[in-house]
Amino acid sequence: MPLANPDAQVRINEIFYSLQGETSRVGLPTVFIRLTGCPLRCTYCDTTYAFTGGKNMSVAGILKRVAEYAPHYVTVTGGEPLAQKNCLPLLRALCDAGYAVSLETGGALDIGEVDARVMRVVDIKTPASGEEVKNRWENLALLTQHDEIKFVLCDENDYEWTKKILLQHHLTEKCAVLFSPAHGTLNSTQLADWILRDHLPVRLQVQLHKLLWNNAQGH
Repeated sequence: MPLANPDAQVRINEIFYSLQGETSRVGLPTVFIRLTGCPLRCTYCDTTYAFTGGKNMSVAGILKRVAEYAPHYVTVTGGEPLAQKNCLPLLRALCDAGYAVSLETGGALDIGEVDARVMRVVDIKTPASGEEVKNRWENLALLTQHDEIKFVLCDENDYEWTKKILLQHHLTEKCAVLFSPAHGTLNSTQLADWILRDHLPVRLQVQLHKLLWNNAQGH
């Protein structure tokens, strides 16, 4: 496992303090560390500004900035955090500092080297995302009850496809599964009705931060 080198450099797009808008930790005050860059181009992406820009920061500098907020929860997100090799020592350093750490990853890259203390939130790409072929299915065997799987759904075809994936890979037996309607594309009530109709043991999430701040950057 990569050492938590305090001098390791990470390209950071933004660091901010807000309420967690997704996952089982929704509503909890959290520091978000958004890394720059992503190899995917999902049709519904709401953080295209993170594809480029940002500035290099050392792991030690990031920890100092995070500590200013005195948080309990820290989320490393993107872009795609795992596209940067020094994301791994950053995650380890955050865990060593005593934070409850989660990682939001697009599911196209290997999650096997992520520190076991990190809650890995793996986004499986649906057909309407335009990036279905990039899913790294080998990641599913690495998931534990500590992790979570997320599907962003754009339409009924995505929903039916996702149901098949749930059954094929026994996903709800591996960890919590989250269904999120693509903002402005799929009505959340419609998705809720489908979940209830089919008795799916999944969690519907409606992205709290978008309801509160309309997806403003820094929230």
